[in-house]
Amino acid sequence: MDVSGGSGHPRSGNDEPARPQSGPTAPAADGAQPDPAAPTTPGTPAPEPQGPDDNQDPAPNNDNQNPDHTPPPHTPPRPPAHHAAGEPHGGGKGGPGRPPQRRPEPGGGLLMGRPFGVPVYVAPSWFLVAALITWVFGGQLDRVLPELGAARYLVSLFFAVAFYASVLVHELAHTVAALRFKLPVRRIQLQFFGGVSEIEKEAETPGREFVLAFVGPLLSLVLSGVFYLALLPVEPGTVPGVLLAGLMISNLIVAAFNLLPGLPLDGGRMLRAVVWKITGKPMHGTVAAAWVGRALAVSVLIGLPLLTQSGALGSDAVDNVGMDTVMDALLAAILAAIIWTGAGNSLRMARLREHLPELRARALTRRAVPVPADTPLSEALRRANASGARALVVVDTEGGPVSLVREAAIVGVPEHRRPWVAVSTLAQDLTDGMRVSAELSGEELLDALRANPASEYLVIEETGEIYGVLSAADVERAFVKAMARPS
Repeated sequence: MDVSGGSGHPRSGNDEPARPQSGPTAPAADGAQPDPAAPTTPGTPAPEPQGPDDNQDPAPNNDNQNPDHTPPPHTPPRPPAHHAAGEPHGGGKGGPGRPPQRRPEPGGGLLMGRPFGVPVYVAPSWFLVAALITWVFGGQLDRVLPELGAARYLVSLFFAVAFYASVLVHELAHTVAALRFKLPVRRIQLQFFGGVSEIEKEAETPGREFVLAFVGPLLSLVLSGVFYLALLPVEPGTVPGVLLAGLMISNLIVAAFNLLPGLPLDGGRMLRAVVWKITGKPMHGTVAAAWVGRALAVSVLIGLPLLTQSGALGSDAVDNVGMDTVMDALLAAILAAIIWTGAGNSLRMARLREHLPELRARALTRRAVPVPADTPLSEALRRANASGARALVVVDTEGGPVSLVREAAIVGVPEHRRPWVAVSTLAQDLTDGMRVSAELSGEELLDALRANPASEYLVIEETGEIYGVLSAADVERAFVKAMARPS
């Protein structure tokens, strides 16, 4: 199953187009000019010349912030795409308000291995469902093979492990296809309602999207056929026969369920790909598949208990309401809630992707003024006000940038002390990761910020000239404002 899931232009002053200047400094994207009635200084609460919300000030940072250990002001995360098997899963994990952090080793449970270099985790919820399968399947074995006695639970536990091994094969099919299309896979996680392959980027074409979604159910169908062929020479009524029959049926159910045409199921991704191909717009495909998914959730909520109670699923019809009926209704409610939530997450993540191209480093950059390391803070702020800048870059004797003066550090210095404080004492040394190209936008920009967390970044032209300073707080506000606009 596939669950996937911003932006705007915090500007500096007026709406003029970007006009980078030559020399060691350049203006912000909009060529902002200070308001004579209310001059601005970098790092002080003032009329926000760039942010999408003029009433919001950049989030302050700790003066001793370390870019490798302390998260900066929040920026929106990259929207992940998820493929899940077995049962639906609401995979949207991103949203505004998440800081750009150095990507840690993905967790999520007990690490089982790294097939194809992708870590596979077993979530704690898996042990709960394994116990449930062992108990339910053990009860069935007691009717079919009563001579097993208590050993039936050992056989049932083996079935639970084998079933989830089949789910892992389903997920590996998604993973191999994603790697084939050069899409990074963060991890595979086996959990309560099946498995999830966390694919971090979306397929570039509807054809690849269709293939990426279809290979999971296809492998489940193949496994069902393999277990059927293995069952043929086995004597019925034996432990191997019961296990093979159970695995055949369970994989057939996994394949059939995931082929239902609604997000977040694999069939929903396939429907999305078809609509995308017809309309040429991925968002249209997501909307169609998500609403079909919501209709499917309602159908599961109402239809599953009715089918079970009527005996249409192979059990005896039930006239009264008993414990089995309550359990069926509870299971239907859980499935319906997960499908409904997954469909909604897919819509939100698609909307996020739709707005991501609007995040452009050039449009979000604040104008900066270069100052030598020993310049008093008060003098640096005077120069910034005079040029309409909102950021300070400490340069060496040759005009090369060496550090950025942190906005939060400026705010923490009382005005009467600013003539005696050198800007170098408030600056953060530049690292390679804190230098970003003015041409970055969308996911590439967010990836660059997430890989190297900081509160400010030096934005440079392709020629190496300083374009300005990018604040992580500005990126977050731009994202939030863009996401608030209708698609």
